[in-house]
Amino acid sequence: MRVIAVDQGTTGTKSFTLDDDGRFDAVASFEHKQVYPQAGWVEHDAEELLAHVTQAIEAEGAVDAIGIRQSRRNPVVAWDAATGRPIHNAIVWQDDRTKDVTAKLKADGVEEVTLKKAGLPLDPYFSASKLRWFLDHVPDAKALLKERRLRLGTSDAFFLARLTGQFVTDVTTASRTSLMSLDTLGWDEDLCQLFGVPMECLPEIKPTAGPFGAFKSMPITASVVDQQAALFGHGCSKPGDAKITFGTGAFALAIAGGKRIDGSRFGILPTVAWKIGKDAQSFALDGGVYNAASAINWARSLGLFSGYSEIAAFDADAAILRHLAFVPALSGLACPHWDRNAAGLWIGMGLDTTRHDMMQALLEGVALRAAEVMSAMAELLPLGESISVDGGLSKNPYFLQFLANALQKTIVVPGSAELTALGTARLAMLGAGAKTLPPLPQPKQKIAPRSFDAQAARGIFSEAVSRAKNWKNV
Repeated sequence: MRVIAVDQGTTGTKSFTLDDDGRFDAVASFEHKQVYPQAGWVEHDAEELLAHVTQAIEAEGAVDAIGIRQSRRNPVVAWDAATGRPIHNAIVWQDDRTKDVTAKLKADGVEEVTLKKAGLPLDPYFSASKLRWFLDHVPDAKALLKERRLRLGTSDAFFLARLTGQFVTDVTTASRTSLMSLDTLGWDEDLCQLFGVPMECLPEIKPTAGPFGAFKSMPITASVVDQQAALFGHGCSKPGDAKITFGTGAFALAIAGGKRIDGSRFGILPTVAWKIGKDAQSFALDGGVYNAASAINWARSLGLFSGYSEIAAFDADAAILRHLAFVPALSGLACPHWDRNAAGLWIGMGLDTTRHDMMQALLEGVALRAAEVMSAMAELLPLGESISVDGGLSKNPYFLQFLANALQKTIVVPGSAELTALGTARLAMLGAGAKTLPPLPQPKQKIAPRSFDAQAARGIFSEAVSRAKNWKNV
């Protein structure tokens, strides 16, 4: 069997093939434009995204099956069922145009409902309020609704509708909208009414691995969001297995087993790990950090460093133990704080502080935010002795060692750097009927923790976080 995985991300589209022998090859790559209509708004051209997905598949030729991976911070799309054409640009996860809507709902005391049913807090990060925005602000939306031609969904539903003619999504994607019940794995009437999203405009929810229709006679047999795909690609399978992906943000998932765990007391989100065919679903614990690589790229744009080799090692003791801290809240604080009004912060600087010190603190700040997330998860579920990591920061030696020290756990770097695509391809194989999967690549690196006062470091960092919170409202 030979499958192709399409890896649709925030900044581009890539595709990879996987065969029964475990050979995993890159095929194509495309970048797409970021559209910024006004401050705080971020959009994509949905037609451009679709064109890149199509080209990424066609670049390889015939395969036995196709898997599609989309960002769990999925862009949302509104389109006309009759023409298939979008009626507005796709709205991206960083977009905060609906923050006043979610703030009002929170003030009205309804967050308890979204946490109980969907497992998600009220935040513009999730899709529901953005889907409602189309109805309130795009004139064509209400007209199409009256004619029963309005389609609302995440980008995967738009892609699948255009590629296969089926109006469907998968359970991992639906679980990130705030409109799906984690108990029934179906759209929830109360949640749809709460956000004002017509249920009849939403796609059918299907298992992660299974039939999604066909594109040019090639079956699409998996659709999954990136972090669940990465979890599968890391080989996480039993309760307590965990991974952290360090991309634009940092995203941690830990397998919770066959039952949902309520993590609301600790700011941790329950979610669906995956559902494979008719098998019972697997649940996971989920925690995110808004800014990881984005914070490093921002610092580079400010001139704090030029090349990545400059921040691969530091001679000085850990910055945090010198009381120099950076809180990477450039887009607010996600798990476990959920504070969109938090702001980025360096604290503890003096006249002797250098750019090198500031970058050391920045790397440590991203690691310590990830440690906050894992600490919250550990309150709910015994975690394994090692944590698997991927993403750009998994190439930084200082970051990896500091993360191991802060967590006091072994950090494992997998043999493949493209874990989301690998996980998607493996799920596509299962969806196509494969009984066994090719072995995963051997780990590239294992980093054991060293002697380090992790408790002191995390305590100092917690003080810094408290100062960054709610800063935009001061």
